[in-house]
Formats: sequence, C-alpha cells, structure tokens
Amino acid sequence: MGDARSEILQGTLDLMVLQTLEAMGPLHGYGIARRIEQVSEDALQLNQGTIYAALLRLQQRRWISASWGTSDNNRKAKFYAITRAGRRQLAEETANWSRIAGVIGRLLRLSER
Repeated sequence: MGDARSEILQGTLDLMVLQTLEAMGPLHGYGIARRIEQVSEDALQLNQGTIYAALLRLQQRRWISASWGTSDNNRKAKFYAITRAGRRQLAEETANWSRIAGVIGRLLRLSER
C-alpha cells in the first residue's frame, strides 16, 4: 500500500458503479469512471478495461441496462442505467458495507482500550 492511489477492493467497483448511476442517472462508461475518480478525489484511477468489465458483469446480472445514445461531444456512446434489480442490490450491498465498516472501526479501536 505504498502507492498513493488505492487499489479497489474486490467487489467494491460494482457498488460504486451502481451508486454512481443511482445518483447521476444514465451515463456512458467514461463518465462513470471519471465521476468515481472525481468523488474519490483522484485516490482511485480506473482504466477502461476495469470499468467496462464491471459494466458487462452488471449487465449480465441485469443490475444495469444499456442503450445507445449521443455523448456531450456528439459521439455515439453506450449509456448505462440502474435497473430495479440493481436498486435492490445496491440497497443490500450498502447495508452490508455499513456493517463491515462498523466491524472494521471496532477492530481498529481495540488498541485504544
């Protein structure tokens, strides 16, 4: 962990993509990646292969849908949107991460006792 930029824990990228789509509405892959980087204050850097593999996985699970549209710079782009099943998954994953964060917080405070 000597690198200033964090590696994404396995399974967290799906959660970040779902949350981004829930908050921002439909976006193309590049827009999703840039938004995650922006919110992380550039602590996370996503390459195209990483984000598109996640988008494909989420589509296969039917947690997001995709449709073609035109980007801000007038190019054809695939836009992704969260589905009803994706919202349910997001709620489950959010609750799970809240529990995990609580456990980690308690473990880190053990040395304070």
